[in-house]
Amino acid sequence: MSGIKKLLRRLTPSPLLSAYHFSLALLGALVYGFPSRRLTVIGITGTDGKSSTAEYINSIFETAGHKTAMSNSIRVKIDTHSLPSTGRSMPGRFFIQRFFRRALRSDCTVAIVEMTSEGVQQYRHRGIELDALVFTNLSPEHIESHGSFAAYADAKFEIGRALERSGKRPRIIVANGDDSQGARYLALRVEKRRAFSLNKQAPWKADELGGTFTFDGTEMSVKLGGQFYIKNALAAAEVAHALGIGADAIQKGIARITNIPGRMDRIDAGQEFAVVVDYALTPEALENLYKTFGSAKKICVFGCTGGGRDKWKRPVLGKLAETYCETVIVTNDVAYDENPEKIAGDIARGMSKKPEIILDRRAAISRALEIALSLSKGAPLDKARGNQDDVVVLITGMGIDTEISAPDGKKCPWNEGEVVREELGKILKRNV
Repeated sequence: MSGIKKLLRRLTPSPLLSAYHFSLALLGALVYGFPSRRLTVIGITGTDGKSSTAEYINSIFETAGHKTAMSNSIRVKIDTHSLPSTGRSMPGRFFIQRFFRRALRSDCTVAIVEMTSEGVQQYRHRGIELDALVFTNLSPEHIESHGSFAAYADAKFEIGRALERSGKRPRIIVANGDDSQGARYLALRVEKRRAFSLNKQAPWKADELGGTFTFDGTEMSVKLGGQFYIKNALAAAEVAHALGIGADAIQKGIARITNIPGRMDRIDAGQEFAVVVDYALTPEALENLYKTFGSAKKICVFGCTGGGRDKWKRPVLGKLAETYCETVIVTNDVAYDENPEKIAGDIARGMSKKPEIILDRRAAISRALEIALSLSKGAPLDKARGNQDDVVVLITGMGIDTEISAPDGKKCPWNEGEVVREELGKILKRNV
């Protein structure tokens, strides 16, 4: 079926395809009565950090007493009821409009939604009346889909244009002032512009266990490790503050987030080393993750999600892993209809020494855990001190994704956290 869809897309003239998607977007909004007009809608776009920023924003508004709805790549939430994500960071036109409608019927006042460049290609952003937009960052991604990095950046920026077109007042843009694209967003013709910047934010600190930063004269405590989550929490604080939320609710809302599924997710079964599952897919996200664990002995397990897409980044990921990690194990994840061996070979091309290639992801995880056990010093992990002189296994690329590609290209059920716990249990039992 996917092959038929691809063929139809290739054969259909581009103007006709655009008209089709645009018509569906407007029809979806019309069918559900343009529900976003009666909600405070906060959009989030960027290459990395959209889901965690959405979770911080949601927590802040809940803390401030609002009923919230949220759609991100982790879950779809209406008030207190959550379901797993649809599998798309930005769902289809009728789904998103129905989501807004359900939010209204549940008396939600705020809706937080991820918005993507690929969603823009299908006009999923049309018919959504934004109050605010958060731009997290931009790095190369989806290049085959868009044709070039410039086209990718322009597609993202169309979401900024949607903010300009919105009938809401005041319209708010919050953009990463440390990103080269940030100035473009901050030049949007809207009523409120806010830049967030760690380069200009003082004081702040971060390590693999969390961090703090000061906002509006109040110290904020972030419970997820690394500079990356400080940035995301700061972005959330800026947009919440621009929408009238006070520093006390912002502080409590950020502190409430102690875990985001698939994001810096620590797996602890009493082992003598750290194990972290993280969704990181892009070179920038992976480098941030590796740097977070400083001088720890790092064993990484990863593939390159998305067969047929972004082939340019495969050797880049290999080089990064070799630069920062003592042991590199290349494995399979979601290869779609591309040969996983080919993907692994492309990753290895970026490395000076051939990595271990174990395409069976469960076996790759087990191998990494065995190596970590042999490297660990025999003392329980000192959580107060952190991992700077210890051992950490970093398992990336899947996060909470529920399907993995089998060698024949078919998809199989997968739960990264459960697999890691099972393999960790086996290894610890064998080494009692």
